[in-house]
Amino acid sequence: MGVSRATYQRHKNPRLKLFLPRVSSRAYTLEEKQGIVGVLNSPEFVDLPASQAFTRLLDQGRYMGSKSTLYRVLEALGATKERRQRERTHYEEPRLMTNGPNQVWTADISKLRGPEKWVFYYLYVLLDLYSRFVVAWMITTGENALLFQDLIEQGYESQGLTKESGLWVHTDRGSPMTAKTTAQFEMDLGILGSVSRPRVSNDNAYSESNFKTLKYRPQTPDRFGSLVHALDWGGKLIPWYNTTHYHSGIADLSPSDVHHGRGELILKERDKVMARAFADRSDRFNNRVPKPFCLPKEVWINKPSGLEIQIATPGKVILNSQGHLSHSA
Repeated sequence: MGVSRATYQRHKNPRLKLFLPRVSSRAYTLEEKQGIVGVLNSPEFVDLPASQAFTRLLDQGRYMGSKSTLYRVLEALGATKERRQRERTHYEEPRLMTNGPNQVWTADISKLRGPEKWVFYYLYVLLDLYSRFVVAWMITTGENALLFQDLIEQGYESQGLTKESGLWVHTDRGSPMTAKTTAQFEMDLGILGSVSRPRVSNDNAYSESNFKTLKYRPQTPDRFGSLVHALDWGGKLIPWYNTTHYHSGIADLSPSDVHHGRGELILKERDKVMARAFADRSDRFNNRVPKPFCLPKEVWINKPSGLEIQIATPGKVILNSQGHLSHSA
């Protein structure tokens, strides 16, 4: 068979062998390791590397193990780097409500790709939260606070607002919006500011939705050949969005009709058309009267859920610890 007699006997009568790990008599017990970790994670040593903790322990007349031992115990727990459990910064969730035009505006800046790589144009848009009407826009080659302030001033003057208007402007945390000069400029105009939480795009969802509508239009090229090309595109598409585009969030009305108070009249005419259609052939509606078209009574950024909400004054809404609503004006 080509095997030795010993090999044959070993295969014929196998014996179970237990391979137990060798444990040195000098090894630290589990309780001792837990004690080391407890000391190194205490407030006195949590900010120190194991080598510094070793020396400080010696000065205190205590020896818990060599430097390598302390590092080895920490490495087994994945704690050789940062051991302090830092609390995450909590940012208040912005809550804004509006029930009419020119109460709350949202603003944002989006990049438009230029003719070459790393060449961009910047689309600034100021949007009315209730009507979705673009009250001001611009396309520039740069992104800075002065341009953003010009945008706000343009919208402020076009809408004939004053310091007593109580306007809120909600933005993300881009540097032009959070600059100190912008805050002072808004304060001089009587504008109240609100900002999104870091890395939370949903806090400014209305502006993001507006950008998607504009950028996904067939007239929007993949790249713009020049600033003049981009301005010509904006000069045609923004008026289309304001006056022709039927927006699903405002009962399929155009933003211009809602912003200038023509929405209710148009909806009443639509209801009359639906009523006539129902009278002619009610069977095609399953004999159910069509629901009337209606505008939303309130538009929210981060509407609270599961609460009885009664708003007297549009503006920023703050939830207190008891879950009741208060207002900041």
